[in-house]
Amino acid sequence: MCASPGTSNRENNAMKGSRPQHGLLTADNDLSKTDETLSVIDAMVDGLNDHEIDSIGQFFTASFRWIGNAGCGFKNGLKEFQDNWQRPFQAAFSNKVCIDEARITQGQWCAAFGRQEAVHSGEFMGIPPTGKRVEIRYMDFWKVVDGKIVDNWVMVDFPHVMQQLGVDPFNGHGWERFDPQP
Repeated sequence: MCASPGTSNRENNAMKGSRPQHGLLTADNDLSKTDETLSVIDAMVDGLNDHEIDSIGQFFTASFRWIGNAGCGFKNGLKEFQDNWQRPFQAAFSNKVCIDEARITQGQWCAAFGRQEAVHSGEFMGIPPTGKRVEIRYMDFWKVVDGKIVDNWVMVDFPHVMQQLGVDPFNGHGWERFDPQP
């Protein structure tokens, strides 16, 4: 779209009228729960690093929601999370360790980004095992209520993993092509 004479694209695309309400999910955040939330997340990440599946329920409510990006899916409840995320993920990647590089915890909420380092030892996105060591980047947003995780919003950088395994998920159309080349 071209700008009108005398205006910029930014001015033409500026939001007009009322603004959306932001932060609805954190509006009732109990700030006194920060230490408890961090303790739950610390213990849960230790459980992931110990490759627990069947006992991971000690950190999650039975009805918790795991809300992932495309390629990861939506898991409704602990059993779906165990059967449709943890088991396939551990079958595809062995010798993995989860490293939260940064965390911000406030009240009932904790956000983190980091990486998992693992070996591609099983089928992943149709790619047969390669034995390659990969880095799996992620972001998590957890909500903890009464000492258990009730919601987990997740972004896992599967395209980055696929690229490490020699597959271009964007077929040459990724926006990395706009980046300056060294």
